[in-house]
Order: sequence, then structure tokens, then C-alpha cells
Amino acid sequence: MKLTRPALLLLFLWLVLLAGLTWFVQRQLQVGTDLRLFLPSPTTPEQRLLLEEIGEGPASRVMVISLEGAEPEQLADASRTLVENLQSSPNFRLVTNGDISLDSVPDELLAYRYLLSPTLDERPLDQKYLHSELQERARDLASPAGAFLEPWLPRDPTLELLKVLQRWQPMQEPNRLFDVWFDQEGKRALLLAQTRAAAFDPDQQRLAVEQLNAEAERLKGDDVTLTFSGAGKFSVMMEERTRGEATALGTAATVGMIILLLIAYRRIGSVILSALPLASAGLAGLAAVSALFGTVHGITLAFGFTLIGVAQDYPIHLLSHRHATRSPVEAARELWPTLATGVASTCIAYVTFLFSGVIGLAQLACFTVAGLAVAGLTTRFALPVLMDPEGRDFGESAWLGKVWQRMERLPRPRWAGVAAIALSIAAMVFAPQPMWESDLSKLTPVPKELLIQDQELRSELGTPDVRYLLVITAADTEYALQKLEELDEPLQKMVADGAISGYDHAARYVPTAEKQRQRQARLPEPATLRDDVDAAVKDTPFRPDVFEPFLADVEKARHLRLLTVDQLRDSPLGVSVEMLLTQHGDGNDKTAARTTALVTFSGVQDVSALERFAKAAGSGVTLLDTKNASETLVTNQRIKILWSLAVAAVLLAGVVTFALRRASRVYRVLAPMALTTLLIIGILQAAGVSMTLFHLIALILAAGLGLDYALFFEHAADDPMEQRRTLHALLVCSASTLMVFALLAMSSLPVLRALGLTVSIGVVSNFVLALLLTRPTPPPHGT
Repeated sequence: MKLTRPALLLLFLWLVLLAGLTWFVQRQLQVGTDLRLFLPSPTTPEQRLLLEEIGEGPASRVMVISLEGAEPEQLADASRTLVENLQSSPNFRLVTNGDISLDSVPDELLAYRYLLSPTLDERPLDQKYLHSELQERARDLASPAGAFLEPWLPRDPTLELLKVLQRWQPMQEPNRLFDVWFDQEGKRALLLAQTRAAAFDPDQQRLAVEQLNAEAERLKGDDVTLTFSGAGKFSVMMEERTRGEATALGTAATVGMIILLLIAYRRIGSVILSALPLASAGLAGLAAVSALFGTVHGITLAFGFTLIGVAQDYPIHLLSHRHATRSPVEAARELWPTLATGVASTCIAYVTFLFSGVIGLAQLACFTVAGLAVAGLTTRFALPVLMDPEGRDFGESAWLGKVWQRMERLPRPRWAGVAAIALSIAAMVFAPQPMWESDLSKLTPVPKELLIQDQELRSELGTPDVRYLLVITAADTEYALQKLEELDEPLQKMVADGAISGYDHAARYVPTAEKQRQRQARLPEPATLRDDVDAAVKDTPFRPDVFEPFLADVEKARHLRLLTVDQLRDSPLGVSVEMLLTQHGDGNDKTAARTTALVTFSGVQDVSALERFAKAAGSGVTLLDTKNASETLVTNQRIKILWSLAVAAVLLAGVVTFALRRASRVYRVLAPMALTTLLIIGILQAAGVSMTLFHLIALILAAGLGLDYALFFEHAADDPMEQRRTLHALLVCSASTLMVFALLAMSSLPVLRALGLTVSIGVVSNFVLALLLTRPTPPPHGT
């Protein structure tokens, strides 16, 4: 490193600029974990609904909790205590264990029980009905339930509120012991909790997870084991696991890179110099994403920094090509056409992702293009000024000269390329697994045993089958509720026929305004009701004046404003409605207001019956197969990316053709990259690996590396000294890249493992093929 005044001034300004970029990034950048950023924009209402439910829908906020390890009665008591503790927490919106509590209903909703209960649809609230109900209450008071019911009888002698609460219970309810939910064996108490934060908000979800962990520690003292599962827990786990592995692998890669560079260049100054363009690339990429997007996905950062790893090759080439007869500035000038071609080609390949329709890929393109451009420009114009012209000239290495000569004499049979192509195509054609992986669940880093546990708990709780949903699109909430009420009878028939075990929809919780109005009109006048009560209490143990609160509630109900979804949504009892009924827009913008209502199913036994039911339900009703919808999204995404890659390939070939001008040179540079891409796909297929979005991104990275290797091998002149310098640079580049991505290939995270494995194969193949194909075939020995 130079210690002259201009060099030190440049170094100072460079470091100040890096510090300024760091400050800007720290202030602006927010890291997200929402996987929907790597899915294309939805094109249908069903796909839009799917993405909303995956990331922010109420169903994605549900945690399932189990308590075990003690006697059932003790577990029931622990369940009630847990509900009390969590219900008062700001991290949870609802916690329930199935315990029906009349006290849980807010006072403002009590009088609505006559509009919500179906009693008035079947019989009038008259003397005959009241008399039979009072006789039932007299028998109830003599039973063990008497203490529970006695405080409510003056206000609700017909137990309408209890009927409403029972109606709000799941149609397929879990096993119940001591009035709370248990599994079928009666060994685990079960609870459902809904967090306030969305599933892909790991910071807020972490608070909920920490509180549940604290409750688990508290319960250990009572020999009760608490376990919980859900998208929120998985989101926190994914974020922690990704950060942990990225830190560990990044540390190992950094240490390995430093050791490799010290071995290769024998000077700590060379390590520092090579780090400057790399740091500039990373911060420039972060700053560009921060300025344009604000929020960047963690996967974008992970991919971005590995892609920026390509930039480490730029200073390595410069360090390996310096020698005493040529200043670093002159060396950079001579290398620049080849280096610029590589930078431009790689950037063009990623620019196409800006138009893929996938926000995560657009972020990745922005990060990579900005980073690689800055790395290339700083290597060309800033780094040479800081380099000491003195240093080891690798062109003088006799060992490198022998290695080059032996590599030049390696056999280059044409049949080998044809055989590689044939074998790759055969692997793709005859592989037993599908070529493309469309199942999003296969990309999750959550251990399989935890996913099985989650499914088991949800099955015990009787939660809906998340695969099939009936989607009703309506202009407003009232029309949606009307449609749901029309479908209720056919749905009950499907339960009776065994096609489904149960169903749920919003009209079970909030009747239509018309139905509420009809029930309200059937409520008797005050004088009539009083006379009926006086007559009904005869030959019962009750006095007429006991039921004054009942008379007051009925009169209040006669003049209530009809109950709306919004009123119920704002109460703890409205969570189920929120999960089943969603309002979009308010009509004030370009998007018209609409309502989406869902019918969820449990125990789906006959999918064809569901399909026939949905078809007969008329317009605005669609059966959504979430698995099929997600796979369609992934397929659409893949098609867009493949088109992006096709455009990138054409542009890349155009850039190389423009730079090299001769068809033979263009062929020698592009052939290794194309053949390597085919080999990678063939090897993955032969190994039983289906390709994902992340494999495609890795293929682009491998292609960029291959292009660099081929360009510099092709650039190596007939001068033996220059050949040795080129060989040294490419050996260091390929060794460092292989080390980094081999570490990633050992990751337990599917995303990082796909990236590491793909690029590791590509590095080896690209180096060998670039060496064999980019240099003209040497004449026979001795000629």
C-alpha cells in the first residue's frame, strides 16, 4: 500500500464515504422476512386472498398451545390461568380454551342476544314458551349447574346468551374435560391464541414468543409442560436461524478468505486493499436498495452479499497482474476492457430481474447492479492509486509456468462435450422427481418434526382444513352475509352426507340485517311480555318481580340499532368474524370497495362434492384450493423468471459479441458458461434435487463467474509471464469462491443450501471448461 500524500488522502476520502454510506443505511434500511416478496403479484382475487392470508391474515396469527405432564384437573386449572395471563397481554388479541363464560360477553352486546339467537325464528316469546323454559330452569337450579346459572336467571330466563355462545363454538369441537379443551386421550389441555402482530413481523412476534416461553418457565414449577406452535413462532425461528447461520458461515468465510489472500499475496496490505472494493460494493448495494425500496428482504441481503462476492474477483485480478515494469494504474488500464465486459454482462443479466414482477428479485437486481458497478469502478480508478507497484511478480513463478503448460496440454476431446450434454439431458428426462419444485413448504427451514407437531395439535383442536376454502366475493358485507345464509342449508346437507365434518362462516356469528330486523319485530310489547311473564311463573318457584332485568333487556333489544360486523369485530368475540370476513377499500380510491367472505371446512372427505357445491352456488362463489393456488403462483413466477433469463442471455451474448468482435472468440467465451449451466441442471436432477427459484438465481451467479473465468483465460496473451499472472488470479478467485459457497452448501437452510450447492458445482465446472475451451488448441508437441 502506498504511503504517499495523494494515496493517503484518497484512502481517507474513501473511508469517509464508506462511513457516510454506513450511516445512511443504518438510518434508512429495514430488513423484512415476508416471503411474499419473492412471489409474483397476484392476478386473480383468489391469489390475492392467498397472499393476504399467508402474511397478514388472522389465520396466520394463530398459535396452538398444549399443556401436559400433570393430572387433567390440574391442567384445566393451568389452562384457565394461562388464558387470564395472556388475555391481558398487549401481544395477544384473543386466547381461548373453549371455556364458555357468560361473563366474557361485553355489556353492550348482551341485549343483542335476542337478535343473534335463532329462537324467535322458530317460536314466539310468549307465555307458553316462557312457562316451559322456567320449568326447565327450576330443574337446572336443583342440578350441579345451578350455582352457575342462578346469577343469570333474572336477566336471561331462556338462556339465549348461552345459546348464542354455543352457536359460536366450532362445529367440530375438540374433546372437553373440566369445561376446557383437551386432546382425545385427555392428557393434554389445548388452547388457541391469536397474536396482534402479523406472522411475518418477527420483531413483534418475538415478544409473543418470549411471553409464552416465560409462561412455560412459570408452569415448570407446577410440573406442567407448555409447548406451542404456529406461523409466528416459525417466523421468529426462521429469522433467528437465518441470522445465526449467516453469521457463522459469514465469519468462517471471512476468516478463510483472509487466510487464502495472505497465502496468495503474503501481505496484509493486499488483504486490506482487496476489502475496499468489496466493502464499497456491499454498502452501495444496501444504500441503493434503501433509497428505492426502504424495506429489503433478508433473503435479498443473503443473496446480495454472496453475489457481491463476485466483486472480490476484481481486485484479485489487479493484485495478481501487477509487476515492476508496469504501474498498477497501467495494469488496471490494460485489464479494464476484459473486466468491464464481465461487469457489464453480469449487471445486464440482473437488470432483467427488475421487470420480473417479483419485488424480492427487483431488490436483488438493484443491490447487485449497484454493488458490482461500484466494485468495478473502484477497482479500475481508485484501487490502483493506493497500490504499491513493488511486490511479487507472479509471472516469474516457474511453478505456475509448469502448471500452465500442463493445463495447456490437457486433452480436449470433442466427444466429451457431446457426452456431457447427452448425460445432462438424460438426467433431466429420466429423473423420477419433477424438474421444478412448486411446493412453498419445501423451502421452509422449520424442522419437519415441528411441522408435524403443529399439524397434530391443529387436528386435535378441529381447526379448519387450510387447503380448501369457499370464497365469496360481494359488493358489501350485507350481500356477503345473505349469500352465506343461503348456503347454510346445503352446507348442513354436506355434513349429513359425510362430505365434510363441519364448516364455519361469518353468518353463524352475525346474522344479516334483514334477519335481525325480523327477529326484532317478533319481540313482544312491554305490557304483553309482562302479562306473559306473570302468567308463566305460576306453578313455578319463581316470583314475577325477579325478572325485571329480563323485561328491561327485551325492551332495549326492541330499539337497538342492528348489530354490524364492525361492532363485533372490535370485541374479543369478533376474532372469528375477522378471520372469515374481510373488507377491501372504501370506495374513495380507484379500487372499488368489496367484501370477501370465506367458508372454512374441517374433515374434508369428498373434494368432488365440494366442487359440485361451489359450481351450483352461482356467480361470485369460488372453491379455492390453496395448494393449487400457491403452486400456480410459483409456476407463474418461474415462467416470468425464465423469460427474464432468456432476455438476459440474449443481452449478455450481445455484450460479449460487441466486446470481442470475432465469432470464434465469442464462442470460446460463451461455450463454457452454457455447458456449465446444462451440467449443473443435469447433476442436480441426477441427485434427486428439484429446481426452485433460488436455484435459478444461483445459476445466474454461476454463469457470471463462468463468464469472468472465460474472459480472463481468453484474454491471457501468448506471453508466458502474462499467462502465469492470469492463472494465479483465476486460481485465487475460484478457490475463494468455492470455499465460500461450499460452506453455504452445508447450511441447514434450504435457500442457502441451494445457492451453495449450485454455485459450488458451477465454480468447478466453469474453471475446467473455461480452461479447456477458451484457449485455442495448441499445436502438437515438438512442431
